[in-house]
Amino acid sequence: MKYKLKKGDIVQVIKGKDKGKKGRILKIFREEGRVLVEGVNFVKKHMKPRSVDKQGGIILVEKPISISNVNYFCLKCSKPTRLGIRFLEDGTKVRYCKKCKEVVEEKEK
Repeated sequence: MKYKLKKGDIVQVIKGKDKGKKGRILKIFREEGRVLVEGVNFVKKHMKPRSVDKQGGIILVEKPISISNVNYFCLKCSKPTRLGIRFLEDGTKVRYCKKCKEVVEEKEK
């Protein structure tokens, strides 16, 4: 499935136990329709000691959240919003905020 969100975008959670939290997208799982957001959806995992140097216990792990439960957070209008796609005069495809109509900057790779 095609999504308008990309790795590195700042998103806000709109549903679930972490509603209202903001974070950066670390990874997108396109087949499952989930995203891993920094600082969101921590779960406790029980770890068994594996070797002499690794200690067991309960640790906190970030888990992916459904992509439908997050919205892009526009830094210009400071609101969670949907993204649109438009073509500029020179033919380049860009994403834009549907609330303030500003173009989202693409990060150089």
